[in-house]
Amino acid sequence: MRGGIVAVALLTAVTAVACDDGGGEDVVVDDTPPGTSYSGPLNAADALECDGKVFDSARGDGWSRGDGGGTPEEGLKAYFDIYEPEVPRAGYRVERGEADRVLYSYDVGGRTKVAVVVAKDRKNRPGWGPETSASCDPAELPASVTDSWEYEIWTDRSGRRVPVTKVSSSTGAEHCDWQSARFLRLGRGAGAATYVRDPDGLFEAGTQLSAPYDGDARMPADAHDTGYRYHDRQLWLTDDKATAYVRTSHGVEAWPLAREGLGCK
Repeated sequence: MRGGIVAVALLTAVTAVACDDGGGEDVVVDDTPPGTSYSGPLNAADALECDGKVFDSARGDGWSRGDGGGTPEEGLKAYFDIYEPEVPRAGYRVERGEADRVLYSYDVGGRTKVAVVVAKDRKNRPGWGPETSASCDPAELPASVTDSWEYEIWTDRSGRRVPVTKVSSSTGAEHCDWQSARFLRLGRGAGAATYVRDPDGLFEAGTQLSAPYDGDARMPADAHDTGYRYHDRQLWLTDDKATAYVRTSHGVEAWPLAREGLGCK
């Protein structure tokens, strides 16, 4: 990550849920980026200016004959088409270009939050295609971009967006017929916990859930307010974090923990 350099727009793309080029907006915009362009090695992760850790990065040199584009911009579009990343798909700028490589950046407030490096004519991969890509936490992107994504981004007491690596929620997958359920995730990777709102009883308590879901619960005396908010929802936890207590304008709900391996095919 590039420390203090003020990098300008350029990079990667829009939401994985959207299959167009950003609702009619230009994938690449022509206006001059503000500040000082990134001057380090042409690696996407190094070009980011995240508030926290890099959320996602990949070496995307997987295009084959027929995938590569005739221009760098077509190489950027190929990245969206091949990998369907959950990043913006419009509003990128060319931050830096070389004869056979171009860095695209997507900026928020003059800081690069998504970066994509496209390259030309690699071994067995003719044309322009994605070489590396990286992005900051989705919470660092505008709500106008992320509102249609899978992640429901929570805020803290001050109204600041909280990284999804700390807390996020989402509705159940449609292909599983889980739309009535909602999943709340605390943390990411080892040690992460997932709680489930299950008003229709889709899951079994004891095998799939640690306990039954309770839509009319009493707040435990030892529960504390985490400060995390999503619309009218407030997240409360006890020290053992065995249950997520979600306070709304209608009362308190008790969301049990999901058992390991809960999922559908």
